[in-house]
Amino acid sequence: MGNEQAGSSGGSAPKPRILVVEDEPFIAMLLADMLEELGFAITATFPHVTEAQNYLASADIDLALLDVNLGDEKIDPVADLLAARGRPFIFTTGYGPRGIPQNYADRPVLQKPFQLEELANALEAHLGSPDVPPKS
Repeated sequence: MGNEQAGSSGGSAPKPRILVVEDEPFIAMLLADMLEELGFAITATFPHVTEAQNYLASADIDLALLDVNLGDEKIDPVADLLAARGRPFIFTTGYGPRGIPQNYADRPVLQKPFQLEELANALEAHLGSPDVPPKS
């Protein structure tokens, strides 16, 4: 089941739009909280490759966080689509480098479990800082 969310800008510059593809509901909720705290807008969260592909057919994002293994699915088709569009993505995995699709071995990886600071650094390397300062 996917969850689409609209990012509101509140009159300031639009927040960078992040797609999360993660099959573990708790991790998806944790990522959503972390992204919100960092000032990023979550456009959608999906647990399956097909749902993410369908969403990307009509949506534009600034960056995606991609879980390498979604149950018995591999994330490769979503990574292929994002790469073809020139959109950055960061893999998240608990399996280490061996789980990364071979075609994307040069892409950034966040090793689960990761901390807020690690997520912030990875996002800022690709997008810069959002205009909204992190909450204390």
